Amino acid sequence: MGRNKYSNSEINAIAKLLRLKNAANRAKQKELRHKLRVDYEFNISDFNQPGHAFGEQELYDAVHRGAIVILDDKTIADMKAKRQRDRERDEAEHSREAVASGEQTDWKEAMKQWEDWEAKEMSKLDKS
Repeated sequence: MGRNKYSNSEINAIAKLLRLKNAANRAKQKELRHKLRVDYEFNISDFNQPGHAFGEQELYDAVHRGAIVILDDKTIADMKAKRQRDRERDEAEHSREAVASGEQTDWKEAMKQWEDWEAKEMSKLDKS
């Protein structure tokens, strides 16, 4: 599930992409849906009726019925920043768990060991 809170400027951009999608061929539609999901975290399936096309009018209908909430730009920016911090925290936790279970190598620790070894070897060469 994507977001359901957007700024006015995001709604306008999403509406434009939906207009383009409905006028495009199948390949371009796929590209535009991807852009909606990635750039705006907007999933058409969160708001449409199955089997019906979803376009600009359906977007505005979703706003009017309260399925999509319009907030100010600062609130949206704060919300996006928090989501990014949460994603980074979750990724770091997953990485720690993978290292602890032996599923993944701690590349930072491996790099430190390599640099320590390299420094030691360079020190030996300098002495000779």
